[in-house]
Amino acid sequence: MDINHGKEKIVAGQVALGIELGSTRIKAVLVTDDFQTVASGDFNWENKLVNNIWTYPVNEIWQGIQTSFKEMADNVQKTFGVPLKNIGSIGISAMMHGYMPFDKDGNLLVPFRTWRNNITEQASDELTKLFNFNIPQRWSIAHLYQAILNQEDHVKDINFITSLAGYVTWKLSGEKVLGIGDASGVFPIDDDTQTYSKDMIDKFVQLKTVRQYIWNLSDILPQIRKAGETAGKLTEAGAKLLDPSGTLQAGSLMAPPEGDAGTGMVSTNAVRKRTGNISAGTSAFSMVVLDQPMNSVHRDIDMVTTPDGAPVAMVHTNNCSSDINAWVGLFNEFAKEIGINLKPNDLYGALFNSTKRADENAGDLLSYAYLSGENITKMPAGRPMFVRTPNSKFSLPNFMKAHLYSAFAPLKIGNDILANEEHIKADVFIAQGGLFKTPEIGQQVLADALNTPITVMSNAGEGGPWGMAVLGLYTFAKANNAEAESLADFLDNRVFVDPQSTTVDPNAAGVEGCNEFIEKYKKGLNVELAAVDAIE
Repeated sequence: MDINHGKEKIVAGQVALGIELGSTRIKAVLVTDDFQTVASGDFNWENKLVNNIWTYPVNEIWQGIQTSFKEMADNVQKTFGVPLKNIGSIGISAMMHGYMPFDKDGNLLVPFRTWRNNITEQASDELTKLFNFNIPQRWSIAHLYQAILNQEDHVKDINFITSLAGYVTWKLSGEKVLGIGDASGVFPIDDDTQTYSKDMIDKFVQLKTVRQYIWNLSDILPQIRKAGETAGKLTEAGAKLLDPSGTLQAGSLMAPPEGDAGTGMVSTNAVRKRTGNISAGTSAFSMVVLDQPMNSVHRDIDMVTTPDGAPVAMVHTNNCSSDINAWVGLFNEFAKEIGINLKPNDLYGALFNSTKRADENAGDLLSYAYLSGENITKMPAGRPMFVRTPNSKFSLPNFMKAHLYSAFAPLKIGNDILANEEHIKADVFIAQGGLFKTPEIGQQVLADALNTPITVMSNAGEGGPWGMAVLGLYTFAKANNAEAESLADFLDNRVFVDPQSTTVDPNAAGVEGCNEFIEKYKKGLNVELAAVDAIE
């Protein structure tokens, strides 16, 4: 971007800030009103298993936000020679689902329970049966009901529950709201009313175990906002939370907070019917915007929404790239032992590109990339595992291909349900995430796994925080013109006018090889389960 052009936009406040709290990184991205990224900053973090609960400390949430904001603001000062004082709109995104209950004084009653926890099976099963609607273990209502079933003492003091993005937005703006996409992972949405399902709320509050509490579910859920609506403005206290230096001024328009699934849809321009997107990182998920209702309730398919409220079939997996990252780290240690220092992109590139020489079925090698439990394969906990037979073709190319297949295996199993049982399939999936930084390798493996063309855009590395900033710009546009175009038209007509992208089609031999791998993978799941039972 031209420095003078960027400076003018920043001084005039014609910029949007997107902050996304992902599983391994908090990232802040500043975007001009012509959708160009001008500065960014980030903070690495990891969830911790504390008392068998995957969580992040609240103080680290704010440490990460402030660190990433400061790095981004410092980059603005360094590049453009001006301080960052005025931001037109701000949007907060974060990993969806999980459980954050607060009392009337705003105190968090239990440590944040993330999407990664597989501790709500009883609640999930009972609510799915009660509602005739799939309630995944990750969802906030499953966590709440499980806490009730467990007779946890904190439940009586609940005044408000929300997601991570909703919590941060609340502290910045004072508004207890959620974007409809994120809200759809808190409690089921009624497609007609575009709010929480009243019928399901009525069923929930009539449960004997629930009637003992003085709070009403409708009163403790965050209010729903759709894309383009507002979530208040940045308060003086909120500005100090973001920027303790005091440089940032209050008054920025706040966009409805969204989950990382919603920002993924926006950043890949996948909010119209029959469009689909995939995000692959610590976890993975695919989204297909539906043009027809589902025929059945599937425990492996989540029903959520786009940020503007359209129904979406979501396949969510708890595990994806973490095991690959661990193996790459091991190879990096070996390289250093022999005196070779490699940049991450070079190391990943060399290992991924080796798969061009791999057998299509990965040489009969098997890998289970389960750092945590996996709902789709009914795995209660994680034990990363690599398995081979004496006759397997054990080579580096096959080893890496097996791990790529494994990263996408639960996603494939879930999408096979959609394609084979519901006859629902996206025309093309637009993918984003670190696994696609090495050109075409992960993209081709995924195309073969899903037997669907996969497109990767040039902004694949920007991902969610950029998408959240775009939602902030859309909020600003709607605030100044209530009759402005729909979100889909906004993305088509303004944001993705001339997108740079590459598309790969599935390769017949690759599809066959991946299917062969998956059949062995399914048969070996009992071995993974035995490892969970036997190894503490």
